[in-house]
Amino acid sequence: MKLRYFNNNLFVIVGLFFLSNALIAQDDNGLLVDEIIAKVDNYIILKSDLEGAHQQALASGQFSANMKCEILAQLITQKLMVAHAEIDSVEVTEDEINRNLDSRIRMIIQQTGGSEERLEEYYGKSMGDIRDDVREQVKEQLIIQSMQAFITTGIEVTPAEIKRFYNNIPKDSIPFFSTEVEVGHIVSIPEVGKERKNEAKRTLLDLKKRIQNGEDFGKIAKEYSQGPSGRFGGELGFVPRGAMVPEYEAGALALKPGEVSDPVESEFGFHLIELIERRGNEYNSRHILLQPEPSEDDISRSVEYLDSLRIQIVNDSIPFEKAAKEYSKDRMTSSSGGYFSDASGSTYISVEDLDPVVFFTIDSMDLGEISKPITFRTDDGKEAARIIYYKSKVKPHEANLAQDWQKIQMAALNEKNSKILQKWFKNARQDVFISIDNDYDLCGILE
Repeated sequence: MKLRYFNNNLFVIVGLFFLSNALIAQDDNGLLVDEIIAKVDNYIILKSDLEGAHQQALASGQFSANMKCEILAQLITQKLMVAHAEIDSVEVTEDEINRNLDSRIRMIIQQTGGSEERLEEYYGKSMGDIRDDVREQVKEQLIIQSMQAFITTGIEVTPAEIKRFYNNIPKDSIPFFSTEVEVGHIVSIPEVGKERKNEAKRTLLDLKKRIQNGEDFGKIAKEYSQGPSGRFGGELGFVPRGAMVPEYEAGALALKPGEVSDPVESEFGFHLIELIERRGNEYNSRHILLQPEPSEDDISRSVEYLDSLRIQIVNDSIPFEKAAKEYSKDRMTSSSGGYFSDASGSTYISVEDLDPVVFFTIDSMDLGEISKPITFRTDDGKEAARIIYYKSKVKPHEANLAQDWQKIQMAALNEKNSKILQKWFKNARQDVFISIDNDYDLCGILE
């Protein structure tokens, strides 16, 4: 079952497949439609899980003689981690789940045509049902990540171990890296001006008057709300405390059932909230969400701000990396000095994996150049502006310690972690019930 980093990353592949398969493993009555091939405590693994993850692994260029057995071992290990998390008191917060759920839903929407309507049509389910299906899988994947971190905490590799790992790779198996570039950006999100904000608040106050005069909140939400719950009358269902952003929760819980709030501002926009019911530590509410777009003047201010910052960087008044850490609004890259990075943490990205828009931008730039501000839309659809820094370029080459130390270091660490996880599996499997269908027991996973 030994997996090498350079040609296997099955934990990631299996996890991504699970999040997609969450939407298709049931029939219209919510009943499982295929075969259960393994059980880990109260958790099951379906034949479709194995077959789907196998196909995804092959499509990603993964291959080995025992691929299906390796994937099944990973599936069982993941389910064991989820079951054992209860024993080890490893938990994830509602905030973590909601953030990752939103990100995953956006990714699925992009994969199925770019709109919620297309997504609902594709799966034959409402957005509410889709979120419920994916939510449990997101939670499970977050628990798995937390358990992996819990099991492998403090594990490191020394320079000697990294060199030994590289020297043990068969010469005909050393990977060949295509052209790689080191590219960073600094992002500015235009702040919506007072005029647009006041316009949204006035609209919501007008809608509140209509509701108080007897119009149906749900019908108005369907017509005006810009949030995904709008088509369902704005209702969000019962959620526990801490599940929603603080501003929304405070606004909702300050109400009596049936009462409607004044406009409440959060990071998502402005909400008109009605509390439907409180039940212990949970509450059900509905809202009308308006998300004011920045005006041309708001966007121009962001562009001017970035242009001023660019001049400072070009004149060596501030290093690009420091400016990115202090001023960039892209949380994914700001901590690394604005640079994009790959799965190993390396800031050298294959041009094949680079965002197409970024690729075509640097294609007309010189090394060391910083672009003028460019407007674009973020992954979550926000208007934004950025400057792009084309730092360096590495020609195609066979992996070596001099150029690819960080990648090889991560590969060595992954192998070491894999051994730790295998040892943990042998011990932890004694704590829970595991059964494997006879047709798949030939893999010898429990031996």
